[in-house]
Amino acid sequence: MTKLDDIDHRILRELSRDARQPNLALAERVGLSPSACLRRVQALEKADVIKGYRAVLDPEKLGIGFVAYVTVGLNAHTKAAQESFERAVARAPQVRECHNITGTVEYLLRIETPDLAAYKHWHTEVLGVLPQVQSITTFVVMGSPKDERA
Repeated sequence: MTKLDDIDHRILRELSRDARQPNLALAERVGLSPSACLRRVQALEKADVIKGYRAVLDPEKLGIGFVAYVTVGLNAHTKAAQESFERAVARAPQVRECHNITGTVEYLLRIETPDLAAYKHWHTEVLGVLPQVQSITTFVVMGSPKDERA
């Protein structure tokens, strides 16, 4: 595990807010010289603390009008059932996140579709027909007052 100091944490906070800011601006914000800041960022990248950079997309402009979190319980608690389920959701573009979780169900999914009708189709025709799925519970997102995902 990489040991991070206060400056590393400040760099990471700043980059998570705006990864496209020039190194000069980042250095100024974290209180380093530009060369020292660049070395720190490169070290964080090399250590895989920074795994990549992403664009934050506007869902509305992409035609995404419906977002839901869906819990999925499997009917078998085997590695084969999990792997089969994970392969199926990896192929579904509507699934933006898939998390294997603890508790009464095995998975938490973030689903994005154009509208409720598209979600219903995916729920019924894709997720609902997977042989390993036992239970499905949908939580519709009505708003996101805080969302720091990139």
